[in-house]
Amino acid sequence: MSDTALPPSASEAAQSLGPTRTPTFEARLARRYRQERNFRRIGLGAVVFSVAVLVFLLGNMLLNGIAGFQRTEIEVTIDFPASGLAGDATSLTAPSAVQTLEMQGLPKLVTIFAEEQVGKDAAAQIAPEAWRDVAAALAEDPSLITRSETFSLPTTSAFAAALSGEGEPGLQALAAKLSDEGKLSRNFDRGFLTRSDATSPQSVGIWGALKGSMLTMLVTLVLAFPIGVLSALYLEEYAPRGRWTDIIEVSISNLAAVPSIIFGLLGLSLFLAAFPNLRSAPLIGGMTLALMTMPVIVISGRNAIKAVPPSIRDGALAIGASPVQVVFHHVLPLALPGMLTGTIIGMARALGETAPLLLIGMRIFVATPPEDFASPATVLPMQIFLWSDEIDRGFVERTSAAIIVLLVFLLAMNGLAIYLRNKFEKRW
Repeated sequence: MSDTALPPSASEAAQSLGPTRTPTFEARLARRYRQERNFRRIGLGAVVFSVAVLVFLLGNMLLNGIAGFQRTEIEVTIDFPASGLAGDATSLTAPSAVQTLEMQGLPKLVTIFAEEQVGKDAAAQIAPEAWRDVAAALAEDPSLITRSETFSLPTTSAFAAALSGEGEPGLQALAAKLSDEGKLSRNFDRGFLTRSDATSPQSVGIWGALKGSMLTMLVTLVLAFPIGVLSALYLEEYAPRGRWTDIIEVSISNLAAVPSIIFGLLGLSLFLAAFPNLRSAPLIGGMTLALMTMPVIVISGRNAIKAVPPSIRDGALAIGASPVQVVFHHVLPLALPGMLTGTIIGMARALGETAPLLLIGMRIFVATPPEDFASPATVLPMQIFLWSDEIDRGFVERTSAAIIVLLVFLLAMNGLAIYLRNKFEKRW
């Protein structure tokens, strides 16, 4: 029998080493778990606070915006056969129909019928341009000229404020009386989405600014997206590595952080100097915003191209594809979803910009929607800025309604971009 000692068992060895979970270790472990719980509470609190602020902001805008989609109107019935107005379907739908009806005395007839039905004081509170609503109704349905019809005509902004309990006591009493009689009410203003800017909050509309935003964003997208994507492809796939390439890359990164008003100065000195007759046009606005959006698309495009695995390129080259085919048939389709993400961010930023557009003259009063890319126009953020600067309280509600329209337009634009991104997304 050998005299060599047998090794101790595993339990004996563990006991000889002493306890592993010492009080010091337990204290450190408890402190670590406590820090983790505190961190999770702080993160949850930050999320809850952010959501609460967002809900408060959206709720406040919705409460004010609901009133912004309404206007105060007086009901007036007009007996066209007794009014003496003449016209047929051809003349009432002609481009000069409004001028013809004005020459026949339609504004005075509206006032006469209003005085007979609601009194002289109330008739004086009907908006001066309310007769144009009657003319528009006749142009839409010429058969109205043969019968009586009841119209809801807009009031002045002072009378609208009186219905809300503000302004002169006499007007408040008159508004309350007509409201009790059912002749004065606040109704949904369908024309808010079809009219353009006006001097009275009762007559303003958002269509002119909305159409201007659409045209401006279309120009921005058409210019910024293809140039940004092609620039990203060249810098990542073809550009030789050297000092000039490094300077270009640094310059693009710096341009993405430049204040937007600098791009406005660039558009003022570059585009308006070349096209002085296109001041305030969506074409100039879109070109200016394209300069601001392009660096964001280039940076996101390069990152998306880098994310494509090298094996995709190697496999394409191995089966005989040329370098150009590798880039446009394999790399670009796989990187396109990431590029669209950068485009969404850039376009969303461009949609909300006002500073660059101030310098190229898009801070103007536009009473008619732009007809094309060269017509004078404004955009939704600029329209909101102009209305928020008005003294009349009625514009405050219209401003909130315009903000809601801007948010809906932004969500629709981003939703379309996200749909296209998901449609072109490929997995490997």
